[in-house]
Amino acid sequence: MNEILQYLKKHGEKLDAEIAVAAGLSLSKTRTYLAELAAQGEVMTYHSTRFEDGKKIEGIRCRLSGITPPAAPGRKSKASQIIN
Repeated sequence: MNEILQYLKKHGEKLDAEIAVAAGLSLSKTRTYLAELAAQGEVMTYHSTRFEDGKKIEGIRCRLSGITPPAAPGRKSKASQIIN
């Protein structure tokens, strides 16, 4: 499970299939470890469906708990400019 945590610390939010390949584990073993880590509160997981080149890709997206992904680049909305 340490390999998974280290991978997520280094690469951020990833799909379970990407984590399995990087850690050299089977997908079922990776999902078991992710479920254990989620129960301990170490990672946050959610089901994801995306389409790439018309192909449906389903999986579990994971990221470390307590770490918020950085904001997308670009202009800020007018509402946030008024508050700040």
